[in-house]
Amino acid sequence: MMMMIYDWYSGPYPSRVRIAVAELGLASHVRFASVDLWKGEHKRSDFLAKNYSGTLPVLQIEDGTYLAECTAITQYLDALGEAPRLTGTTPRDKGMIHMMNKRAEIEFLDAISVYFHHATTGLGPDVELYQNPEWGLRMRDKALRGARYFDDVLKTQPFVAGDAFSMADITVIAAFVFAKIVELEIPAALASLHAWHGRMLERPSVQHWEKMHLAHEPA
Repeated sequence: MMMMIYDWYSGPYPSRVRIAVAELGLASHVRFASVDLWKGEHKRSDFLAKNYSGTLPVLQIEDGTYLAECTAITQYLDALGEAPRLTGTTPRDKGMIHMMNKRAEIEFLDAISVYFHHATTGLGPDVELYQNPEWGLRMRDKALRGARYFDDVLKTQPFVAGDAFSMADITVIAAFVFAKIVELEIPAALASLHAWHGRMLERPSVQHWEKMHLAHEPA
């Protein structure tokens, strides 16, 4: 079994799938193909033929099917093993993980993305054809509210969706990746969130992503 993942090494959304691949021990079954975000390669016709939405990452499975959207890709990868490890095994756990993963996207990660694309230079004028700085700043503030929400969640439980590490945790990790890129400071007062993040940075899967990331950075 060999799969191809189209992504960009430093992308916050690609980091979600790369961490999942490492967490599930699937690295030997995956090859990566770079799609340069800064050159707008994800918006060109050849890539749009793979993913109509023009977003990264995209997984190509053995039969040639392309799967986009991080949640769908993670769900697929998690189902390859004997038992799911990132998406839940019981109906309750599955529901909680999907709920918290969606909240992590809408309230935190995606809000940072909108801030990046609208209130900063983003990917540059060749890619950012329309910007609304006011909307971007509103989404920055939304992301900070989302961070406070997850701080409250993590005051009473060890992981974002409960007692076990899941794809919801990976999504919040990706929000921290994006926050670093845009230099958005997560307030130090959010002690539970930062303590959780410190624990996440110690996970082998996250450290593996960090090593891959650093290996691609220009000297």
